Amino acid sequence: MKTIKKIFLMTDLEGVAGVLDSPNWCLWDGKYYDQAKEFLTLEVNAAADALFAGGAEDILVSDSHGPGAINPGLIDPRVRLTRGSPNGWPLELDRSFDALVFVGQHAKAETPGAHLCHTQNMGYIDLSVNGKSIGEFGQLAMCASELGVRTIFGSGDSAFTREARALVPWIETVGVKRGLRKGRGEELNDRQYRLHNAGAVHVPPKRSRDMIHDGALRAITRANKEKFGLIRMKPPYTRVAIFRPTEGIPYKRISRETHRKSFIGLLNMAFNPRPLQKGA
Repeated sequence: MKTIKKIFLMTDLEGVAGVLDSPNWCLWDGKYYDQAKEFLTLEVNAAADALFAGGAEDILVSDSHGPGAINPGLIDPRVRLTRGSPNGWPLELDRSFDALVFVGQHAKAETPGAHLCHTQNMGYIDLSVNGKSIGEFGQLAMCASELGVRTIFGSGDSAFTREARALVPWIETVGVKRGLRKGRGEELNDRQYRLHNAGAVHVPPKRSRDMIHDGALRAITRANKEKFGLIRMKPPYTRVAIFRPTEGIPYKRISRETHRKSFIGLLNMAFNPRPLQKGA
């Protein structure tokens, strides 16, 4: 079994301990946005330190939150940092990597009990491939599996950790907060949905970093001994996306696309949304 040396570390902001809501913490003009970026960067550093201790030699950190959420001045100097993905999916991930790791990840849209959950943006109700509902984690983890890259670790809210374990058996996860909202919010438009699932119980940021360090070290230690982290996939692939109403489009829409051979090819296909009819 191949030793884990080169790691792609995917980041997002909504799954970070201490990031309390979307308007104040996750948007570029939010009151606490700089504080949120610091919290994420320190969680990334905790994971990276553990991965290096476990034998990693090269870690590429992808700053993948919408307006950016890594503080380059605080990042561990041993890692490389990338921002922006002009070539589409799977970002800068390729077959040269041995493993994929997530830090700060949130659950997919409309997950009960999740904190700040969404898929890509607040306008999605659901995205599924071959009938399996997936979020941002699932999309990149499935890209990785198509490339033969194992997904071995993820940290975020507890609903995300359940989602990750259901999709990638035996993945190591760390939950750093627990959402309190029970409903899905399907009836809301995109602006209302941004405010929908802000309630949560958080692990203090300092303790969350200790937990992430320990979890990432367990992950790479196990991955060097155990075979896990690949998702079973079979083409053809059909993507169905359902979008919620927005201020300019006051009705739900659905988009359906199929790729005969490649999951990555499917994700890079343009959406073709049309009004969602009842019963569709």
